[in-house]
Amino acid sequence: MKENKLFPLKKTIVAFAVLSGLAGAFPLASHLMPQTHAASAAVAGLPDFTELVDKVGPAVVNIRTTEKIQAGNGFAEEDPALEFFRRFWGMPVPKAAPKKRSTPQHEEEIPRGVGSGFIVSADGYVLTNAHVIEGASEVYVKLTDKREFKAKVVGRDAKTDVAVLKIEAKNLPKVNVGDSSKVRAGEWVIAIGSPFDLENTVTAGIVSAKARDTGDFVPLIQTDVAVNPGNSGGPLINMRGEVIGINSQIYSRSGGYMGISFAIPIDEAIRVSEQIKAGGKVSRGRLGVRIAELSKDIAEQIGLPKVQGVVIAQVEPGSPAEKAGLRDGDVVLKFNGQVIEKPVDLTRAVGALKPDTKANISVWRNGAQREVALVIGEAETDKTAQKADKKSKKEVANSLGLTVTDLSEAQKRDLQSGGVVVEAVDGAAAAAGIMPGDYILSLNQLEVKDAKQFAAIVAKLDPKKAAVVLVRRDRVSQFVLLKPQQ
Repeated sequence: MKENKLFPLKKTIVAFAVLSGLAGAFPLASHLMPQTHAASAAVAGLPDFTELVDKVGPAVVNIRTTEKIQAGNGFAEEDPALEFFRRFWGMPVPKAAPKKRSTPQHEEEIPRGVGSGFIVSADGYVLTNAHVIEGASEVYVKLTDKREFKAKVVGRDAKTDVAVLKIEAKNLPKVNVGDSSKVRAGEWVIAIGSPFDLENTVTAGIVSAKARDTGDFVPLIQTDVAVNPGNSGGPLINMRGEVIGINSQIYSRSGGYMGISFAIPIDEAIRVSEQIKAGGKVSRGRLGVRIAELSKDIAEQIGLPKVQGVVIAQVEPGSPAEKAGLRDGDVVLKFNGQVIEKPVDLTRAVGALKPDTKANISVWRNGAQREVALVIGEAETDKTAQKADKKSKKEVANSLGLTVTDLSEAQKRDLQSGGVVVEAVDGAAAAAGIMPGDYILSLNQLEVKDAKQFAAIVAKLDPKKAAVVLVRRDRVSQFVLLKPQQ
């Protein structure tokens, strides 16, 4: 069975053919469909989209992209294809092939893909999806009046899938931007775009749901409007003729439309586009932590009155979180007063802030709530995980199925805290997925200092009750519940 997947709607150009046996129109005989007053009245309440299409259609554009490649009349000497011909066509393989091409090369522009977009200002700014122009050497924008312009890519943001283009033209038709926060499930909407490179195609449906979490930074609008490859970047339009979203993804088992599509809310798209226009990129706040879901079992074990918050699985060295004193295993309950229910809540709340902004965070640590003030940093690439080195003094904790050792000096510097290293696992530890090489940082919310102290804590545990350990693997920490073996 194929997995259900979310597909971006960019279309790679392929030949498109219509089978003649299926292409004809089949009008119904007039005596089968009499034009009675009753029939006209039956459809009187359905929406008429013609005025919307006339109003918005001229501002919707077709986008095509090309890629420049090196081309010539022969192979490079190092080309694997040449090696193939030598081996299978009896050509001798030289001992040392020269590191240059055998024939002169030239740059060739080839079609890459097509998509859609829409004009947001009369002086030529166009919004589309970032994935529509990804990897393109050149981008071309075609208007409904058949004019085509080479576009400048002002900037793109892969995290929200928004891109801004600029064409050199004046007095262009533009869309009216709506308020996506006021979108309601059940309202009629239409999409205009270029599915399969069929320009100015109109489809209609309703908003199925709001705030679908299919990405880290943007809650998407779900609709049942038919969108297909090539619709990417086109507008989602309400009955007032306002753009409320950018069509971006479909839910499909086959890659084609199956009744569910998603659009980026226009409020977020405009916010991102304004940053791109101002500086060519989007700046986001950074806390410097990796986070994980909080389970009901873990919440009970650490004394939380209800299942709320997310677990800090890793605090990056030198990050704003570390400077503020946040630790692995802290449970984030609130951020700037906003209740945090799931990881994406914290990701979006932090990302929405500008760097150097002051913020407050409420965390649960060792059975009590604490308030931490910090200064938000600027988002950057995660640091590469480091490997643990050799272990030292050994202690055995049989009731949990853990054999642990003291940290080496290098491991202490790496962790910047106490803890022990797992040398062998059995019983409850093995059943919970703990592996040799993992670090144990705390046991039942007591910080672990060394192997001897860890064994002493274990000796006092009730073997009939579950225990919770904070485990770190490849610089990521998470709580693990160790249940008594039956």
